[in-house]
Order: sequence, then C-alpha cells, then structure tokens
Amino acid sequence: MIKNIQIQVLPNQSENPNLLLKAVSDKINTKASSINHIEILKKSIDSRQRITKINLIMNVYINEEFSERKMYIPDYKDVTNAEEEVIIIGAGPAGLFAALKLIENGKKPIVLERGKDVRSRRIDLAKITKEHIVNEDSNYCFGEGGAGTFSDGKLYTRTKKRGDVNRILDILINHGANHNIKVNAHPHIGTNKLPKIIQNIRETILQYGGEVIFNSRVIDIIIKNKKTDGVVLQNGDVINAGKVILATGHSGRDIFELLYKKEIEIQTKAFAIGVRVEHTQELIDQIQYKCQKRGEYLPPAPYSIVQQVDGRGVYSFCMCPGGIIAPCATSPGEVVTNGWSPSRRDYKTSNSGIVVELKLNDFKKYRDKGALAGMYFQKEIEQNCCKLAGGTQKVPAQRLVDFTNNKLSNDIPKTSYFPGTETLRISDVLPKFINDRLKEGFIHFGKQMKGYLTNEAVIHAPETRTSSPVRIPRNKDTFQHTQIKGLFPCGEGAGYAGGIISAAIDGEKCANKC
Repeated sequence: MIKNIQIQVLPNQSENPNLLLKAVSDKINTKASSINHIEILKKSIDSRQRITKINLIMNVYINEEFSERKMYIPDYKDVTNAEEEVIIIGAGPAGLFAALKLIENGKKPIVLERGKDVRSRRIDLAKITKEHIVNEDSNYCFGEGGAGTFSDGKLYTRTKKRGDVNRILDILINHGANHNIKVNAHPHIGTNKLPKIIQNIRETILQYGGEVIFNSRVIDIIIKNKKTDGVVLQNGDVINAGKVILATGHSGRDIFELLYKKEIEIQTKAFAIGVRVEHTQELIDQIQYKCQKRGEYLPPAPYSIVQQVDGRGVYSFCMCPGGIIAPCATSPGEVVTNGWSPSRRDYKTSNSGIVVELKLNDFKKYRDKGALAGMYFQKEIEQNCCKLAGGTQKVPAQRLVDFTNNKLSNDIPKTSYFPGTETLRISDVLPKFINDRLKEGFIHFGKQMKGYLTNEAVIHAPETRTSSPVRIPRNKDTFQHTQIKGLFPCGEGAGYAGGIISAAIDGEKCANKC
C-alpha cells in the first residue's frame, strides 16, 4: 500500500535517510523493513518554535514497489514551415513560455528581444557594475531571459488557481533545473544556474523551427483597421504577422510610451516603492532560527514581514538570503536596486526590498502624463537618486538606525552592492510619505524580529521596479487588447503577472488564445 502522511522532523532527520526511515516507521507504527521507499512530495521549514523543524508531506511505500512519477513532457511540433506565425515582443519568462506553447500548438513563434543573448549580456552587466555604463538594451532587465535571468530565480507563487504550476516546473526541470523545485515550499533556481536553463529553452525553440532574434528593439506596432499587422524594428526592418504577444516586462517604458502615443488604451496601475536593506546572513539566521549558529542541515534563513502604517502596507519584497544587491537601471542617469542569490545562497549577506504601497492619487504631479503618471513618478525618484549620488551607479545609502533617526551616517560599511554607495539621508531622495512610512515600518519590524533594527544594516535607495506602473487592458475571454484585435498584452509588463511562474503561466495562456 501507499500511505500519504505529514510528519515533522528535526533538520538532521530530514537529510539522513536512516534517521528519516526510523521517524516514519515510528509515525505510522510500521516496521522499517516493510517500507520500500519514501517519496517526499513537499518540504517546508517551521521556525516558529524554539527548535526549528522540517515539515514533510510524503508517500510511504509499504510492501509496495516504488514507481517514479512521470514528468510532463510537451509534444512539440516542427513549426519550421507552419502556416501561422506569431510575433512575441520580449524573451522573458512570459515570452519564452508563450513561444514553447505556440510550438506545442503547431504555430511558429518569432521572438524579438531588444537585448543580447545571455552570454553576451554578461559583458554589459559587468560594465554597469565596474564602469557605471548602462546599455539601454542590455542590462539586468533587458536581454535573453528578461529580469528573471539575473534575479535569483524564485519560483514561489500564489497563482495556483490561474494555471498548472507543476507543468511549468516540469518544463524548467526538462531544461536543466533541479528536481527539488517541485519539493521545496519556496523553490528557487539561483542566478548562477538560470542562464543555462534560459539558453536551453532558446535551443528548444530553435530546434523545432521557431525564431529568436536578438538586438531587435521594436519601435512601432503596425495596426490596420484596429488589427495588428506586424512590427517595425529600430534598424528599419518590418516583420509582418497578424498576431503579436506583448511581453516586454515591467521596465518596457518605450513600449508604454509607444502605446500611449498611438492612443492605444493603457491604464495607470498602483505599485510599490521603497529601499533595499542588507543585513549579514548570520544575523538573519540567528533571528529566524533562534540560535547562535545555523546548523549544517538548515538553509540560509529568509524572512517575510508586513506592517500597516498610516493606512498603507509596508512589506518585504523579493527577499534574497545569502545574496547580493545589484544595479538594475535601464537607462543612463537613473539608479535602481534589486537583489539576487546563487543556487546555494552562500554569500555572507542577505537583502530584501522593503517597500511602501502606492495609490493612484500619489501620481497627481504627473496628471498631465495620463496613464503614464506612475511611470514618470517612478522615473523621477530613480533620476533624483542618481543625481544626488554623483551621476554614477553608486546608490544613496544610510545605516538603518540612522535612517529611523534621520541622522546622516558617519560612514557606510562595504556592502554587496558592487558599484558603491554614497552617504546620504534617504529622506532627501524619497518622497516624505514613503520615507516616513518606511521609518515606522522598520521600527515595527525591529520589534517583530529582535536584532533586525541594527545600525550594522544598510539601506540602499531606491527599490522602484516592484511591478509594472501600467496595465494594458485585455478581454478576459480572448486575451486580446480591448481595442486592438491580434494584440495580446502579456505577463508582468502588462500587469497580469508578478514573477517567473505567474509570467510563464500567462505566456502560455496568451499563446493558447492566438
């Protein structure tokens, strides 16, 4: 028989097969010799009590042979000469998974990516960190794989009702991801492993007859009689197709501007803005695991915190255990921060965005910009931070306790942010309503997590690219734009996703409607 159970064990028991076997046999009151196999389905960490434990959901094979579950393997078609072609603007998670689904459906995707392939992209990332040079088409947000390629690869999502998460995970595993992403409650791939997986996905698209064209910024969408007819590239080339999937990501400002100029409806969307705070990973481990030193069987500890301050949420965003802070500007003259971790999460620092919920009324200064008001509000903060930090990719920084006391820090310790920091008051670079709520939020967090509010922690400003500042409306049944037939707004940039998994699911959904 196969018995499905939930069990809570110590960290060393979860990693030692013999100890786990004993714990399971005791739990179900069955001889260990009768248990042929233990299949772990889900694994999570419970650190709420004094002693951290591991929650496991498993199938126990009692006098029963184990048969490994088959993964989902798509039936890709050869679309080299397919009758129908679909243009996809953007090679992030939404665009790439849309392309795979189109191939599965027998249609040919033509993926247009403004940036470079993942290998060439690394050269431009190095220029940002070492030379403070931002390439508008090749950076942490633009290029093969989009922002997801160099942003840790977190796969946790709350969108299980929107699509088949396990299907997406299986496709990632088929392209090189570790099988444990289907077991861990909060799975991630790691920035060091994602590029190869993205490259493998591209090779699958090409193998089955799809096209992926790099260095191809779209400057116009051809529309005839309120229907898409193709796109125009920056080099003057025209590519014709009756269907266009718009998967540009949350930083595709030039596309937002294009739609606005062409009077194609877009809508202002609320998002969140704040800072990125860095602690030592050792301190976060001590706080979360309630110990002086993290045991060898526990991973670097994450945290998730939220507090209502004066009617708005102040919360952690994209927390990166054992990771670093990265420069994510997409144009010269602006500064943006984000964070990432390698697969082992073995850096000595951890970081998280701590952001404040925004409302549409916050953008009234840019009311004349219409649906782009939020984008211009976002841009102003990024440009202001760059200007005050010397016009380079250095970021305004302040020690955490100093920030809560509005005190200029005497010095800033070296942080993981490679381009460097500039000692400033964050109150000089963020709007007062954001700054004041962050201050109160950090004080509350210090009460929730004893030791979190320390002057050894450093905040970096700004964290602005939490999600798209616009929504591109689409019909809920056809997924086409409410005004333009054949235009499929998709993924995070259109306001319909928030992360790798949800973007991939949305990409597949759009492809199914093409």
